[in-house]
Amino acid sequence: MSIPSAQPVFLSIVIPAHNEEGCIGATLDAILARFRQEEIADFEIVVVNDNSRDGTEGVLQDFSARFPQVRYVNNAAPNGFGFAVRRGLKEFRGQAVAIVMADLSDSPADIVTYYRRLKAGAECVFGSRFMRGSRVVDYPRLKLTVNRLANLFVKWLFRLDYNDVTNAFKAYRREVIEGIQPLLSHHFNLTVEMPLKAIGRGFTYERVPISWTNRVAGESKLRMKEMGSRYLFIVLYVWLEKKLSRGDYHRQR
Repeated sequence: MSIPSAQPVFLSIVIPAHNEEGCIGATLDAILARFRQEEIADFEIVVVNDNSRDGTEGVLQDFSARFPQVRYVNNAAPNGFGFAVRRGLKEFRGQAVAIVMADLSDSPADIVTYYRRLKAGAECVFGSRFMRGSRVVDYPRLKLTVNRLANLFVKWLFRLDYNDVTNAFKAYRREVIEGIQPLLSHHFNLTVEMPLKAIGRGFTYERVPISWTNRVAGESKLRMKEMGSRYLFIVLYVWLEKKLSRGDYHRQR
């Protein structure tokens, strides 16, 4: 069934956080300020504290005490980016959810763009850092090269008109999250499993240009040498589902 336009949307913003004491406060401040500036009140921020060993939880306690829009949950073992996001997807209360990084690499203005597209009727909103109107600041050269090659492969394999599948920063309606279960990824390969399953199972998406800025505090949790085979496994798994399942998992309109 198609989604009507201009329907109300309560947006949940899920942020996985592992040892992000130096970043998470600035990220929450920036999101809250932007939504206040846009006079948007129908949202929540759910931070998943993923076994942090620094002062991350103390920062989250402070924010959740001062701002009713912010709450956090502690993710028990097993830990990892995929497990943390999946915990957030069990906890969110909204009609839609955006996955946002804890390091302020994703622009709060772009979260607002996602919110408005969802409110206008989009099922999924996928940002691209590499289309006209996008902006990238201080992307490490090696990671950029690997990123572009990986996205080129996925784009070719799935015949997509989209060039930034590997970016986690995307938004989905609740029915999409329900429709792409079960999610298998333990690590950052969840960033490709979610959008590829959504596309393969028949949900529609809109592409928008976004900005991305490299973190200024803490360190990246992505370890490329550990992720290559895991990304490939998930990509091929979803591709095989699409090719061989005879539509068993395709959404029924």
